[in-house]
Amino acid sequence: MLAALVLAFQSVCPTVRLSAQLSPHDSALHALDRLAYGPRPGEVDAVAAGGVMNWIDRQLSPDQLDDRLAAERAATFRILRYDSGDLARLYAAASEERRERQQQGARQPAMDSLAPPAQQGGKEEQMGRRLAGEVEQLVVVRAALSRRQLYEVMVDFWVNHFNVFFGKGADRVLVPSYIEETLRPRALGKFADLLIAAARSPALLFYLDNWQSVAPGSMPPALTRPRLQARPWFSRGRYVPGFSQEPARADSQRRRALERMPKGINENYARELLELHTLGVDGGYTQQDVIEVARILTGWSIKRPQQGGGFEFHDWAHDYGEKTVLGVRFPAGHGMDEGVRLLKLLASLPATMHHVSRKLCQRLVNDEPPDGCVDDAVAAWKRSSGDIREVVRAIVRGPDFWAPQNIGAKVKTPLEFVVSAVRAVGGDPDTTPRLAQVVARLGQPLYRHVAPDGYPEREEAWVNSGALLDRMNVAVALAAGRLPGVTVALDSVAPATGDAEQLIAAVNDGILGGTMSDNTRRVIRDELADARDPVAARALAVGLVLGGPEFQRQ
Repeated sequence: MLAALVLAFQSVCPTVRLSAQLSPHDSALHALDRLAYGPRPGEVDAVAAGGVMNWIDRQLSPDQLDDRLAAERAATFRILRYDSGDLARLYAAASEERRERQQQGARQPAMDSLAPPAQQGGKEEQMGRRLAGEVEQLVVVRAALSRRQLYEVMVDFWVNHFNVFFGKGADRVLVPSYIEETLRPRALGKFADLLIAAARSPALLFYLDNWQSVAPGSMPPALTRPRLQARPWFSRGRYVPGFSQEPARADSQRRRALERMPKGINENYARELLELHTLGVDGGYTQQDVIEVARILTGWSIKRPQQGGGFEFHDWAHDYGEKTVLGVRFPAGHGMDEGVRLLKLLASLPATMHHVSRKLCQRLVNDEPPDGCVDDAVAAWKRSSGDIREVVRAIVRGPDFWAPQNIGAKVKTPLEFVVSAVRAVGGDPDTTPRLAQVVARLGQPLYRHVAPDGYPEREEAWVNSGALLDRMNVAVALAAGRLPGVTVALDSVAPATGDAEQLIAAVNDGILGGTMSDNTRRVIRDELADARDPVAARALAVGLVLGGPEFQRQ
């Protein structure tokens, strides 16, 4: 039945266009769809009554908004109580526990695999699994409950812009601090500060391999000494000075350490820094610029990444020679300071302003960003020296943000769909990872995009018949109260009435802001024709609206 409904819905014009002159109600709905994760019940009217520009100004100053509910809920997540070192110890204990169980024989693991997920593995392994789920679920909870909606949207933007794959080795323990300590505090600050903080982040350095980038021929001082630190050693009763252990064993250890040592520069981070984080693919740099940037960033590393260590600059690994990037000379003899100089230079270049501004306009305005929007954002960047808050302010105050052709012009990502649906029905998510798992099943596992370019913003990445059917299933389950991980409050959306037309009108106003098409109305009316239970009919109507074409757009 649901597949047939999706086909019926697909005949609807894909973009909802409003009149050139937006009413306060329509303006509030548009702002909540783009600058927030959709409205909660009654929020459109509240924003319209208080003035949409006043609401936007408050959203651009998130510290002034009382966000106790979201903060209290976030505080229940144990992941926030651990630093990277704590997480590394937990995961190490889990790995050791798993190895011990596997060594006990084939039968026990086979039986264990049949147990419910909560019972599989030992205490430490379960703790590691739960904490990994909390990293993803925290995104959904904050987006659903926070009053600082634009701030959460911007955090998601930067998480995608500076993408890190959670599943790569040490990043399992490094990503939480990357989100909490690097990206979130700077989501509406200066771009240069954010860029430098990201470059120093162990999570990004590990993901893009820069922690292993060294000047050719360099090695740590401990390996340049002929032997380990001198301590007396006795062999066959004879005293042999200058060795801490048997010479042959020391030589063997030294050879193995030398074999594991990186042999030269790694260009991965340098390339993504230029192509994705700053200048853009058409930003005017060359392969030689990539090499020179990689030379500048040699030595930017991590202290014991597998143990959750922090940023560490290794002077022994740095290339102290002269470099030239984009025609700018970096004299010889400089250390970490030339990396900071490089990052500030990149943050101030016109190509960076245009590339990042275009991505912001693509996120907030249209998949095909209007030139005027990008120009307004770049102008604000120049005036404010890269103040992200002022760039966003220029975008949302510009005419392109409010232009009729850009209203309802974007399709929601799976995260935006799930969170906006939860908010639309007054939903209250719990702290289990179940809603984050729904987002993953819809195609967007959080922090698990393998490539450094992040999840796509464009419509074609998310829209096909299978994806829409999956969304319809989620929507119907949510409205019926059958979606694990969240409780809903349909009384806040529409009354349970036996009058189908009254119910459709209430759901249209409460969820779609009055934008329901005639085709959607007809499909829902047909489905309600045989409904006898008013409560079940309301759940069905709400589910069909959430899974319908209008709600997929923003």
